[in-house]
Order: sequence, then structure tokens, then C-alpha cells
Amino acid sequence: MSHSAHDAAMEGKLTRRHFLGLAALQTAAALGLTRIGLTPAAAAQSADHTPALVIGSGYGAAVAALRLGEAGIRTLVIEMGRLWEAPDSGGTVFCSMTAPDQRSMWFKRRTEAPLSTFLWLDVINKDITPYPGVLDRVRHPNMSVYVGRGVGGGSLVNGGIAVTPPRAYFQEVLPGVDADAMYGTYFPRANRMLGTATIPSDWFEGTEWYQYARVARAQASAAGLKTVFVPSVYDFDYMRREAAGTATKSALAQEVIYGNNHGKRSLDKTYLAAALGTGNVTIHTLSRARAIRRAADGSYTVTVDRIDTTGAVTATDEISCRALFLGAGSLGTTELLLRARETGTLPGLNAEVGRGWGGNGNVMLGRANHVWNPTGAHQSTIPVTAIDDWSNAANPVFAEIAPLPAGTETWASLYLAITKNPERGTFTYDAAKDAAVLNWTAGQSAPAIAAAKALFDRVNAANVTIYRYDLFGDTRAFAADFCYHPLGGCVLGRATDAYGRVAGYPRLYVTDGSLIPGSIGVNPFVTITALAERTMARVLAEDDVGR
Repeated sequence: MSHSAHDAAMEGKLTRRHFLGLAALQTAAALGLTRIGLTPAAAAQSADHTPALVIGSGYGAAVAALRLGEAGIRTLVIEMGRLWEAPDSGGTVFCSMTAPDQRSMWFKRRTEAPLSTFLWLDVINKDITPYPGVLDRVRHPNMSVYVGRGVGGGSLVNGGIAVTPPRAYFQEVLPGVDADAMYGTYFPRANRMLGTATIPSDWFEGTEWYQYARVARAQASAAGLKTVFVPSVYDFDYMRREAAGTATKSALAQEVIYGNNHGKRSLDKTYLAAALGTGNVTIHTLSRARAIRRAADGSYTVTVDRIDTTGAVTATDEISCRALFLGAGSLGTTELLLRARETGTLPGLNAEVGRGWGGNGNVMLGRANHVWNPTGAHQSTIPVTAIDDWSNAANPVFAEIAPLPAGTETWASLYLAITKNPERGTFTYDAAKDAAVLNWTAGQSAPAIAAAKALFDRVNAANVTIYRYDLFGDTRAFAADFCYHPLGGCVLGRATDAYGRVAGYPRLYVTDGSLIPGSIGVNPFVTITALAERTMARVLAEDDVGR
């Protein structure tokens, strides 16, 4: 069979698997099941041993689950969040940004949105009932990290921006990785599976929903800066129907950071559906991996707490596996390994575990526009453009042009800047709290702020505009004390070998953003997905992970 014929055949198989997997997810949601498989009966069986265990269900974990399932290896996926498929009594799965309820955040009493005030008024965040909501803000000294909670991980709550990094910077960050293979095979494979696409330019230029992006583009151009369209996993055909009034609004209904009810190709619609469709993969939700140890026979045992919707532990499972794949994200994976090293259950883990963390140089800021230059009362929540000045060797910045979908005119331009901050944090284990603590100082965010300021000072000067100082609960123009792109903690080639195999421990793998040393220059999920594809191709070819 030719390569193209094989690809076509595989796409057909994946399509059938997607349908089967989507049906399994919908059935589990309708029945209120926390154990999901191709058949409810098979999923309901207790598992004290599985050949392969995957912790997490975000990008790297989802890739591992699919490729293991395709290889015929029985695989269990453990996810601490819930399954987000069944509508509530109001008919929606997720709540909007402007009307948040308990579904918005992970066991909080009040929402913690990145923009906390408007005109210094506390009108954005709302009191809520603690619940296993879809977005978590994990607080460390001087740095908070936003992460997704649920089947699909961060894909449920991000803006869908699917950017492949500049090749030169990828090689600078990960020099031990074959760039030809990544850009020739694994990035294309990841983008195909994720369903990335770019907004049709004719619709972008005419729709009211992206007036804010066109205004920001013109202002960047006045400063001599280039803007680019960024690929996305949102279905733009669906968005056009939203605008036409022929489809239920989602991106055009102020939905994104607490989930999109429609239009978005999150992992539960792509990789995870296909994984379930193999018939070899089961997902356990509301199941939090707490500890890892290795037995004398070389197998691994993971202690898993089952929780209910109040957060109470209802049962504890001890699940053994031959091969263990960690995809719990930069925070989750690093904490599991750090705890194992410091408590002595995996004492051979090297000193690199816990090092090399960064927030991808994230800085959020807003600018105030003139009253004759409105940004639009109607704004799509899915960013599709960015200021790309990464090739500026003196001050590389890639800044997504973000929405401020307040439902009214704000005359504000909002940005999430990605900067080349060289600072790196480390995690240490706090035995009293039984938790990993990120060591990050406010001063370590200073290079990112300086880089963002240098770029946007140019924009303000060219347009005779100023920063907004009312968005972050005080008088700051720049917020660099939170991030959306946590990276590092188990860096590729340091804490692991060149393919994510954890040093010193056969059949223990890392497949997520903790492999990337703190920075990748763009929104990172395509890179995480492609690296996981590379890892799984090598592991399944060389390692004995089944049984």
C-alpha cells in the first residue's frame, strides 16, 4: 500500500473510531458515569492492573492514549476532572465568561478570571459554590498558573490558538530533537489530528466580530509591526453560522475560558474520542493520582483517590501497570515525580526533576484607544491574529490579539504577549503540605514585562495612546504574575532521555509540557502534541510496553 493510500486508510479508521468514541463519551455523560469505555459494562469493571496507565487527559496524555490503543495495548487513563458532555438543566455544558456559575472553576468560592476589574470596579468575578469546575487557578508565590480540569485538560479552556513555533527557535530550545522529523512528520501529524485551520480572510475582513482585531492590526502596522493570522482548532464554518444566526452561539456568546459549548475541536472531540474508539482505552474521571511507587518486578503502582463533586475522597485505588505515561501537565507531572523522589518511592529520580520551569514569558496588558476608534461591542472570543515580532533579535515578542468580550463598547485592546524570558523557576517538595511549591520571584517576571513594554511602547507612541491601568485589581499596566502556558519541570534530555523516558526508570515516560524548558515562543499545545507523537512512535517501536 502506498504512503498516501495508507494515510487515507488510517483517516478512515480514525473517522470510524471518532464516531464510536464520541458515542461512548455521550453515553457516559447521559448515564452520569465516571468510568468511560466503548461499552459501559467494560468501563465499569474495577482495574487493579492495566498494561499501560496514562495520568492526565491533556495533549500529551491524549496522544499516548490513542497510540497505545491503536497498538492493541489495554490502557487506562486517569483524569482528576469530570467529563464535560452532558448539558445542565439550562441546556448548556459550560457557562459563559460574563455569567459564571459553579461550573466555571475548580473548587473555588469565587471566580478568579485573569482580568479582575474594569474601571477598577469589581464587576467581573462572581461568588460561586465550590464544585469540580473546568478551570483552575493554581497559586504559588508570585505566580499563578491556569490549567484545565476535565476530560480534555487544557483544550477545554484555552483560546484554541494552534501555532507551530519558528523552526530556528525550536532548535534553540530543544537542540537534541531532530527538527527535520518534527517539521516533516510530527508537526503535520499533530495539526492534522487536532484539526487546525486558519480563519477565512474574506470573512475576517468584513465581520463585526473581529473589529477589535482589525483595529489592533492597524495600530501595530502604524508602529511598523507585522501581524499574522494564527491557526486555530475552532470550526470557522460553525462560527460563520453563529454570526448568521443559524447556529447556537458559542465563540460569539462570550464563551472560552470556562469552556465552549460548540464549535471547538477540544481533545474529547479528536484524540480522546479516537482513543476510546479503539476499544482498548478506558477513562476514569474524578480520579486523582496521588503517589507512584515501583515494585520489585519492575511494574509501577499508582495510588488514585476517587473524589465526588464536593471534593471528598470516596475511595482509594491501587492500580499497577507495566508502563506508566505521565501527562498531567507541567504542574501535575512534576509534583508526582518530585513527591516520589523526596518521599523515597522513586529515589533514583535525578536532580533535574523540578527544574527548568517557565511560564512561556506570558504577560497580559491592555491599551486604551481613542473614542473615535472603537473596538466593537460584539467580539469573538477566539483569537485569530497576533503581532509577530519574534524575529527582532533585540526584543522578540509574539503577542496574540485577545478579545475583551464585555458585550458593550470598551475602546480597549487586550493582548497576551509571549516573550523570551530567560528566567527559570524550580519546584521543591513541601512535606508538611505534601505538595510541590514553585520557587519564582517577582523579579523573575521583570524581563518579560520589559520586553512587552518595549514592544507596546512603540504601538502607543505611533498611535498616541496609553495603557489601561484598571484591569488587574490595582494600577498595573502589565500582569506577569499568572500564566496560561506552564512549561518545564521534567525537561527533555535532562530529567528524561531524548524521547521522554524518565532517567533511571524503564517504562516510565513523560509526554506533556513539562518536557519543554520554560519557553517555546508561541502558544505551546501544538508543540506538546507533536513531541508526544514523536515519543510514542519511538516507544512503541523500541520498548516492550504491553502485557
